[in-house]
Amino acid sequence: MALSALDTVAQALEGRVNRIVSDPSLMPAAVMILLYPKDGEYCVLLNERSQEVEHHKGEISFPGGARDPEDVDLVDTALRETEEEMGIARGDIKLLGRLDDIVTRTDFSVAVFVGTIPYPYAFNPSPIEIADVLEVPVSALLDPANHRYETRLADGQPETVVSYTHEEHLVFGATARILDQFLETVGEGLT
Repeated sequence: MALSALDTVAQALEGRVNRIVSDPSLMPAAVMILLYPKDGEYCVLLNERSQEVEHHKGEISFPGGARDPEDVDLVDTALRETEEEMGIARGDIKLLGRLDDIVTRTDFSVAVFVGTIPYPYAFNPSPIEIADVLEVPVSALLDPANHRYETRLADGQPETVVSYTHEEHLVFGATARILDQFLETVGEGLT
């Protein structure tokens, strides 16, 4: 029997050896990449952060944030933040796996989890934290016409980074790096 697209994603994530960053000088955080089928294709849930949040105002991001002392672990952080920001009940999220941690320019060590939700879903975004909800088809993220490349110096060495466009939005920085890792790992299995 053929595997479903989400089973293929879970299998690809299960077979990875993830890079975990454990640097006490960095603030621990976690994000959740949520996948779901919409209009015959898989979408990734992103949001535009409000101007009222402390970090990354107006930027496009995944649901997530800094670890709270009450969080059991970083999965708990990702689930709690997704519930607080997007109104998605943690019990509605099926965890599919994990990607490599990334370090942001603002000194966060971010654990990256991948999950799925039933769809349609009645998102209930926090008006304080979220300005807009973006449901981005994986096919649009894989389309080279939506990629922007920039080369800059990082520690004296040239580094090329990718950004993604979707409608009037530009996804850059840590979120783009996470998307790049996600698409490289599982993207083709979702088309």
